[in-house]
Amino acid sequence: MLIIKRVPGENIERALKRYKNKVRNTQQLKRIKRDQEFTKKSKRKRDKLAKAIYRNQY
Repeated sequence: MLIIKRVPGENIERALKRYKNKVRNTQQLKRIKRDQEFTKKSKRKRDKLAKAIYRNQY
């Protein structure tokens, strides 16, 4: 759970912007989406290898 402490006198939009940046930087949404569905370790390894091969081509 992310906690954003609001500074007294700070605008709520500014606090929301800091919260959104923190969510993006910690890759929390990516982790949640990944954990919704179980993938075998071998499938993850295969996908990682395929991605590396694709990246290596360029």
